[in-house]
Amino acid sequence: MKKLALITGSKGGIGSAISSQLVNDGYRVIATYFTGKHQCAQDWFNAKGFTDDQVRLFELDVTNTEQCAQRLAELLQEEGTVDVVVNNAGITRDGTFKKMTASAWKDVIETNLNSVFNVTQPLFAAMCEKGDGRVINISSVNGIKGQFGQTNYSAAKAGMIGFSKALAAEGARSGVTVNVVAPGYTGTPMVEEMKPEVLESIKAQIPMRRLATPEEVAKSVAFLVSDAGAYITGETLSVNGGLHMH
Repeated sequence: MKKLALITGSKGGIGSAISSQLVNDGYRVIATYFTGKHQCAQDWFNAKGFTDDQVRLFELDVTNTEQCAQRLAELLQEEGTVDVVVNNAGITRDGTFKKMTASAWKDVIETNLNSVFNVTQPLFAAMCEKGDGRVINISSVNGIKGQFGQTNYSAAKAGMIGFSKALAAEGARSGVTVNVVAPGYTGTPMVEEMKPEVLESIKAQIPMRRLATPEEVAKSVAFLVSDAGAYITGETLSVNGGLHMH
């Protein structure tokens, strides 16, 4: 029987690559999509050529604590188990802190950080009871080093790392690992739409002189959820081409 992996933000550049990678590795993927966005999710599903036994589209507002608790309890009843959780949902609302609005702060914290509680908490106890499970939180290099104009985003992504270390300590005795993948600049469709001169200036800051591919980030996730990553927990795997070493 296929293992089940739930992925939030599954249609984005990195999320889509993770979905494809885990499908290729033999997982069945529960791909969440935002409330009311079924057609967009279906279009993605069709474009990727997935089948129903590979991917199940699952409506979920990751910022809604009550909805997550209800919907994920229903998912456990229907599927019996969730083996892997990948918290990848995220947004940006960049701006200097002096000019940042309360809504720009709240929206990013709700989507990037509070969602990690909302999605993981309803599933974590079942993983512990089963004695096996993997939680992967997709943070960012900017959650480690900070970034001008991203106090909200950097705070949320740093919070994911602290959350993961603490939860790893709770899950370890039950065989549940919790780790972080922290990508640097990645060649997602959104990033590659930047002006060429902006992209070149970004690449010039990276010792490897190129962006990560979404597939490279996805393979890092695949390693951590595989048998080869079974003894790794509470760690942050940086995938940033040497942009920040610590």
